[in-house]
Amino acid sequence: MHPIKLTLALGLIAASASLGGCIAAVAGAGATGAVNASQERGFEQSVDDNEISFEFNRRMLSTKSSIYTGISTEVTSGRLLLTGHVPTPEDKILVSRVGWTVPGVKEVINNVSIGKSLSFGQQATDTAITTKLRARLIADSDISSINYSIETENSVVYLMGIAQDQAELDRVTAHARDIDGVRNVTSYVTIKGAPAALPTPEN
Repeated sequence: MHPIKLTLALGLIAASASLGGCIAAVAGAGATGAVNASQERGFEQSVDDNEISFEFNRRMLSTKSSIYTGISTEVTSGRLLLTGHVPTPEDKILVSRVGWTVPGVKEVINNVSIGKSLSFGQQATDTAITTKLRARLIADSDISSINYSIETENSVVYLMGIAQDQAELDRVTAHARDIDGVRNVTSYVTIKGAPAALPTPEN
């Protein structure tokens, strides 16, 4: 994701200048409306989450563009998950502060690491892990894969979303752990109808 963000930066600036922060709510609505409506979080919440992601990226880019490309985001029901790498501890604090300034954010989960960016080889490995896990979830008829977001950073899989029940979440976690190269699995998934829980790392 990181190399692509650099390419998209100018487009993000242009979109922000011409249409404002609501562009994320309308872009591709015709193609994604049916998908968003079928998610447990619902269409309106999905739109809100897209707006949060867009606005965080816009604010991060304008606040400190030098670290923008090293940060990845996932948003589910107002919970903002941040992963990636920044050079200094101060930068990590800054990332959290920017996250909390975005309207609609209910929680900032900062898993950004401090240090050099990942090599292209590691980024390719992370992408492969995410792709494999997504394919496994789609193929498993006992899992509503549409309700899960996956972010892989340095071979650590981060899960976000809403599970139908604990059994479904256990299946998702098991699929993630079973993929070659995965070092750890951390779940920020909530159970349908239950309050948000603490992260559950799996070795």
